[in-house]
Amino acid sequence: MKRIIKEEGKFRYAEYGEGKPIIILHGLMGGLSNFDGVSEYFPKKGYRVILPELPIYTNSILKTSVKAFAKFTHDFITHLGLKDVILLGNSLGGHIALLHTKLYPENVKAMVITGSSGLYESAMGDSYPRRGDYEFIKKKAQDVFYNPEIATKEVVDDVFATVNDRMKLIKTLTIAKSAIRHNMAKDLPKMHTPTCIIWGKNDIVTPPDVAVEFEELLPDADLYWIDKCGHAAMMEHPDEFNQLLDEWLTKRNF
Repeated sequence: MKRIIKEEGKFRYAEYGEGKPIIILHGLMGGLSNFDGVSEYFPKKGYRVILPELPIYTNSILKTSVKAFAKFTHDFITHLGLKDVILLGNSLGGHIALLHTKLYPENVKAMVITGSSGLYESAMGDSYPRRGDYEFIKKKAQDVFYNPEIATKEVVDDVFATVNDRMKLIKTLTIAKSAIRHNMAKDLPKMHTPTCIIWGKNDIVTPPDVAVEFEELLPDADLYWIDKCGHAAMMEHPDEFNQLLDEWLTKRNF
């Protein structure tokens, strides 16, 4: 799909459609293209889909943290003058959505998390990354998905380039440590924002019991499963992901 990136001050973002705002927060290694399915589907349903580029590799080391990215998200929402946003985050993006909603609940009408970090300390990778070892990186990228073919050469090449860039590698490890420090188990029971949890039954990065724990700890959450699906449901099963989210938004009158 055609993507035009808008640049306004410190913000770079793509947007599609008009209507109720859905703000998408990508993961550590995830690009905006991971959400092409969502970006194509929801504008037809009366939503304005907005995808900011998170400054994961452009912030200083001191501002490479989950909290800094939650603040960046707040600044972005303020910049666009938005109210009652729906935050959708995958992996690290889900964690940023959760912390943002804890810090700025007045901005957020609903949350959608899929394969989110925030509870599970290994979510950001354990034996990762080994620089220069393409086959190792390829295997790690394939492990993200139930179907390894989703990890195309382009996807693997992007990850390989990231971990072989010394500064990007340092920032990757910095954000991983920040995610572990920002465990949200004690915060979630106080967060009453309606939350849709969509999870791959075969996710080995954030295993299914993490999704169950999110549902148990969040006061107003609904959990949906996608079978034969790994860590990035919106990439691996975009049609099913969109249908589940659409049904939830309709049921909740969002």
